[in-house]
Amino acid sequence: MTDRIELLKDMFVHRKVQQKNRLPKSEPRAMAQIWSQQGLDDLERSVLRLRWMLTQEQPLVYPEEKIALVRTVPVIPELFTTQEWDALTAKYYIHEQGKVCNITPEYSRLLCRGFENVLAEIAAKKQIPDLREEDVRYLTALESTLHAISDFAEAYRQEAIRIGNHVVAESFSHIPAKPPRSFLEALQFLRLLHYCLWASFQYHNTLGRFDQYMLPWLEADLAAGMTEAEALELVEEFFLSCNRDSDLYTGMQQGDNGQSLVLGGIDAEGNDCFNLLSQLCMTACCELKLIDPKINLRVHSGTPLSVFEAGTQMTKLGLGFPQYANDDVIIPCLKQWGYAPQDAHNYSVAACWELIIPGKGMDIPNIAALSFPQAILEALAKDDTETFDAFAQNVRQSIHRQADSIIRGIGTVYMEPAPLLSLMMEGCLEQIRDISQGGFYNNYGIHGTGLATAVDSMAAVEYYVYQTKQFTLPQLKQMLAADFQGYEKELALLRNSERKFGNDIDAVDTLAVQLLDWFADAVAGHTNRRGGIYRAGTGSAMYYLWYGGTLGATPDGRRAGEGLPCNYSPSLFVRTSGPLSVFRSFSKPNLYRVANGGPLTVELHDSVFRSEESIRKVALCVQEYMRMGGHQLQINAVNRDILLDAKAHPERHKNLIVRVWGWSGYFVELDEAYQDHIIRRAEMVF
Repeated sequence: MTDRIELLKDMFVHRKVQQKNRLPKSEPRAMAQIWSQQGLDDLERSVLRLRWMLTQEQPLVYPEEKIALVRTVPVIPELFTTQEWDALTAKYYIHEQGKVCNITPEYSRLLCRGFENVLAEIAAKKQIPDLREEDVRYLTALESTLHAISDFAEAYRQEAIRIGNHVVAESFSHIPAKPPRSFLEALQFLRLLHYCLWASFQYHNTLGRFDQYMLPWLEADLAAGMTEAEALELVEEFFLSCNRDSDLYTGMQQGDNGQSLVLGGIDAEGNDCFNLLSQLCMTACCELKLIDPKINLRVHSGTPLSVFEAGTQMTKLGLGFPQYANDDVIIPCLKQWGYAPQDAHNYSVAACWELIIPGKGMDIPNIAALSFPQAILEALAKDDTETFDAFAQNVRQSIHRQADSIIRGIGTVYMEPAPLLSLMMEGCLEQIRDISQGGFYNNYGIHGTGLATAVDSMAAVEYYVYQTKQFTLPQLKQMLAADFQGYEKELALLRNSERKFGNDIDAVDTLAVQLLDWFADAVAGHTNRRGGIYRAGTGSAMYYLWYGGTLGATPDGRRAGEGLPCNYSPSLFVRTSGPLSVFRSFSKPNLYRVANGGPLTVELHDSVFRSEESIRKVALCVQEYMRMGGHQLQINAVNRDILLDAKAHPERHKNLIVRVWGWSGYFVELDEAYQDHIIRRAEMVF
C-alpha cells in the first residue's frame, strides 16, 4: 500500500473526515408533500428526487485523491406521502421498501458510450413517428436524469479546480459526457454511476463482474506504460471510495449494503476468466482490510490451487470473504431454469450471494423465506404418524403448504421507477420501458431457512421414536411443549447426539437430500405475475434470527427461541468430526436444484491460518468441496475470545470484521442479537 493510499485510508476510514461536512438530516417525506401538491406521478418524482439530491450535495474534493465523490446529504427523500404509500401498500405487494434493489447493472452500457452518445440515441427515439405520449414522457425523464448527473459532475469539476486538484478536474472535464480515456477515468465514471444509483434510492446495486468489464481500460493503460503497482493503487483508491459513505446505505445493519463484486469464472467457450485485474482486486482487499467491496470468487474444475490459496489468504485476515461460487454447479442450474447459455456463464450475485444476470436480471432473489423447522413442528402436530414414512410425508406436505402460501401471498409487485438503472439494463432504452416494470429475467427466489435444524430433528424422530423407541411421539411432543424443562436428560441426549447433519452419516444426510428436493418440487411449475419462475435456495438472510426467535423447541435438542443456523450450515450446537465431514455431508444434496443462493458457512479458528502449510491445506479443502459438488462456500476465521472481548470492550476492536450472513461488517457496530449469534458460531470451530 502506498503512502498516499495509507493517508486516504486514515482520512476516510479511521478519522472519517468526510462525515464532518454532512448536512443536517431532513424530513424524508417533506419533498413528497410538495410533489403530491403538484400532482406529479412516480416517474416525474423519481427524476426530481435525483436532481434534488445532487443539487443539495456539497461537492467535496480533497487534494490527495484521484477518485472523488462524497455524500453530504444523509437522508434520501421518499417519493410518496404517508397517505399515498398506504394506498399503494393496500393495492400492491411491496418488496422491502418498494425500491428496485438487489440488482446488478451493466455499467458498461454507459461507460462505453458516454452520456453524449446516449442522449443522441434518446433524441433519435423521440423522433419516431406516432410515438406514444407516455413514451415521450419516459424518454424525457431519461434525458433529465443524464443532465442532472452531468450538472453534478460539472459542479465537482469546478470544485476540483478551486482546490487545485487537477487530476479530478481533468477526469470530470471528459466524463461522463464521453467514454473514459484511461483506467482512472473509468473508475471515476463507475464511482459516479454507483454513487448516483444510491442517490436515486436504488440500493444494493452490486458492482458485478468488475474484473471483466473494467479490464479493457486497464490493459490499454498497461500497454501505454502504466505499471501494475500504479494500477493497484487505483484499484485500492476505488475500493476506499466504497467505504466512505457505507454508514448511510440502506441495510439490515451497517455493512449489509450490497457492495459486492464477482471475480473469475468460466466463459461459454470454457476459458478461465481470472485475470490480472482479478488478482489486483484480491491484493487490494488484503492490503486494505475493509468490509467493502465484498469479494465473490467464481471457481470451477479448472481453477488452479493458487487461486484458492489467494482466497484463503484473504480469509486468514478475518474479512469473511471471498465467498466461493462453483460454476460447475451453478451454470447448469441456471440453464435448467431457462437462462440462456451465454447469460448463465455471465452470472453475478445480487447483494449477498443470490444469483443474477448483469444488465438482464430483474429477478427478486430474496422475496420470501420458507422455514424447514416449522415444517417439522407442523408434522408433529398431526396424529397419523404411526410410521416414520408417514411422519416424513407430513413434513413434505408442510413444505408444499408453506411454498403455496408464500406464492399465493405475492401479488402484483410495485416498485418505484428507476430511470438511471434502466439505462444500464438491456432492452429498457430500446423498448422505452422502465426496469421497475420487469426485465429480461423476472424470477423470484425463496430462501430455505433452518435446514440443518430440520434434518437433525427428523433424524432424532426417526432414530429415537421409530427405531430405538426410547420415547414415544406423545412423549416427545410433551418434552417440546415444556421446552425440555424437567427433561434435562432427554435434552442432553438429543442435543449431543452424533446423528447430525455434518457428520457424514448417510442415513442423516439422505434426509437433507429429501428436504431440499421437496422444497425444489414445491416451487417447481409455478409462475409469478411477471412471467418468471420461483427459485429455491439454501440461504437464510436475516430469517435465521427472525424465525428462530419465534420458533418453539425442536426435536434436535434446540430450545425455544434459540437461533437457527445461518445459511447452509450445521446447527449451532453440533460437534462435528471436522470440516471434511461437513463438506461431505453438505455436498450430498442435489444442489443444482436449489441454487438460488446460500453458501455453506464454516467457521475455523484463526490459528488454523498461521502457516503457509495450513493455508495450503485450507485451500485444498475448499477446492475439494467444489469438486464434491458444493455450490457455494464461505469460510470465516474467528476467535471466540477476541469476539467476547470486543463485545465487552468495543473501543478496543473498532476494526474487527466479521461475516454475518452474506456480507461482512464491523463487529462492534452490529446489534447484540447478531453479535451473540456470531459468538455462538465461533464456539463450533473445529
